[in-house]
Amino acid sequence: MNIVHEPRVYLVGRQIVDDAEIARFLSDQGLAWSTDTELGAETLCELAGRVCYMSFGMGRKTNEEYLGNIIDMRHGSVLEHAVWNLLITGVSRTFTHEMVRHRAGFGYSQLSQRYVDESTADFVEPACIAADAELHTIWSESIRQAHEAYCRLVAGLERKYQDEPSGTLRRKLARQAARSVLPNATETKIFVTGNGRAWRHFIESRAHEHAEVEIRKVAIQILRVLQRESPALMGDYKIEQLADGSEVAQTPHRKV
Repeated sequence: MNIVHEPRVYLVGRQIVDDAEIARFLSDQGLAWSTDTELGAETLCELAGRVCYMSFGMGRKTNEEYLGNIIDMRHGSVLEHAVWNLLITGVSRTFTHEMVRHRAGFGYSQLSQRYVDESTADFVEPACIAADAELHTIWSESIRQAHEAYCRLVAGLERKYQDEPSGTLRRKLARQAARSVLPNATETKIFVTGNGRAWRHFIESRAHEHAEVEIRKVAIQILRVLQRESPALMGDYKIEQLADGSEVAQTPHRKV
């Protein structure tokens, strides 16, 4: 049984722009336009915004200036054209219960406990428990008992369904029932696709001082990943440290 204390965020997907199709559109409209960003998400958001007003070749020249004005004007629908795919690991089922409440602009695919054998599962320990020896002992013993019960239930249920000819179905029937004893601390993995506006809403909600500790930690990690990826769309957030050493994020451009 492994204990996990830190989540990990992987940026596994980003958009690719079809330059030839953009050039064909501009030619058909008798327009000329270019942008100084090489990032697909930033290019597409600028293109979408300029289509709204057919303002190609006019006004703000750099992508950063253009998107900065979009954010300042809270024209958030333009940011929905930016899409990133993140893979998040080292998080608990408690975290994913809260994460999937963010519906608009998001898609999710999570590790299935019906198909995946949790006899080798990891478990996510809250920092406030890990820092206290007595509480850690209580937590560890509870996790150990639950995990042992799961393994015994799987074995017993597989015997119960031994007449089922399909090995895959037999294992699924056993695991889907046995998982009922697994705690929320069980580590899971979740693939999340979100657009730029949705990610901003998630960060504002979950990188907040009053957000649950684990999801706040993940939100800060996601913000750092997306700020490196797209400073024009996410650079207005500032990460600050609280008195307890934890971090929060603030922006003057809320609810874009």
